[in-house]
Amino acid sequence: MLTQLRVRYHELTATSYQVLIVTPSNRSFLEQFDATFGPYPFPIYGDPERTLYRKMGHETMAKSKLLLEAGKALLKGGSKTFLPSDENQKVLVKTALKTHDIYIQGGSWLFNEQGKVVWNHIDTAPEDHATIDQILLQMN
Repeated sequence: MLTQLRVRYHELTATSYQVLIVTPSNRSFLEQFDATFGPYPFPIYGDPERTLYRKMGHETMAKSKLLLEAGKALLKGGSKTFLPSDENQKVLVKTALKTHDIYIQGGSWLFNEQGKVVWNHIDTAPEDHATIDQILLQMN
């Protein structure tokens, strides 16, 4: 999703909305992530305690469900489905798999200038992200 946001960043910001990313990671990991996968044209903030995630209604997926989904993806496409081919990126992803809450589901939120939620999509599974086209449709 971050790659799609980066590629279509100008379309998103042309609507007068800003793009901000919040992840369940700490600053140290985010710096490593940006050095390995970046740069990104938008800020990425950490919420390592997942306080904001929980306040906004995001939930942690059952470990068994996520492992089942990962197993299906592995059978269909092998490890390339979720592990990048670049060695530095692969190392960082493996670290995240071992040290982060990879079960918490993300989402997409749109706020107006007064900070009121005008639209949101809370992911129910790793593949359940709102598409950029869906987000753009809501922005217009």
